[in-house]
Amino acid sequence: MDAPTERTRVKRMNKRAAYDAETVHGILDATPICNVGYVFDGSPYVTPTLQWREGDHVYWHGSSASRMLEACTEAQVCLTVSIIDGFVMARSAYNHSCNYRSLMVLGTAHKVTDPAEKEASLKSFTEGLWPGRWDMLRQMTAKELKATTVLKLSLEEASAKVRTGAPGDDEEDYALPIWAGVIPVRTEVLAPEDDPRLMAGLKPPPHITDFKFG
Repeated sequence: MDAPTERTRVKRMNKRAAYDAETVHGILDATPICNVGYVFDGSPYVTPTLQWREGDHVYWHGSSASRMLEACTEAQVCLTVSIIDGFVMARSAYNHSCNYRSLMVLGTAHKVTDPAEKEASLKSFTEGLWPGRWDMLRQMTAKELKATTVLKLSLEEASAKVRTGAPGDDEEDYALPIWAGVIPVRTEVLAPEDDPRLMAGLKPPPHITDFKFG
């Protein structure tokens, strides 16, 4: 599949490139963490934040007073996601690498202005991570909704890059008595910890005890 635009075409190690929706969506759905690049007052910034996907758009949110969100609204941005799956240990320093899934999305970020759509997006974010939690929470107030900005970015201009597998050593190096292989990496979710002010007798629901991602 070809790159959607010239500026998203992977040039270095292009055999690792992927532009299909299944790969792009899969990377976004595998982790809630992203980095958003933008320009504020003529200077470049990159801000880490949480993201979620709905169809062919990626969303992020924050305070309505956020400098980042203000700078991103109706402006060109670059959103990236990176997941390390393993450290690739070769027989030479030059051939060391890592197994990873990465994604870059370019385009104009748009503010979700309709209150009902904004609340539905925030519900989608919450339910995507912890199914069943939204309906058990105190209802969001109009003031809280107004104080929250939600931005969305089309996935039309996106490119992924993925590496998997063993080291790629020079042929003559395979005869060297040096250990080589992959150190797998994964995100581990630990047991939940109660709020010190939790009401007595309350147990975490399944969407807490069974929580996982990656």
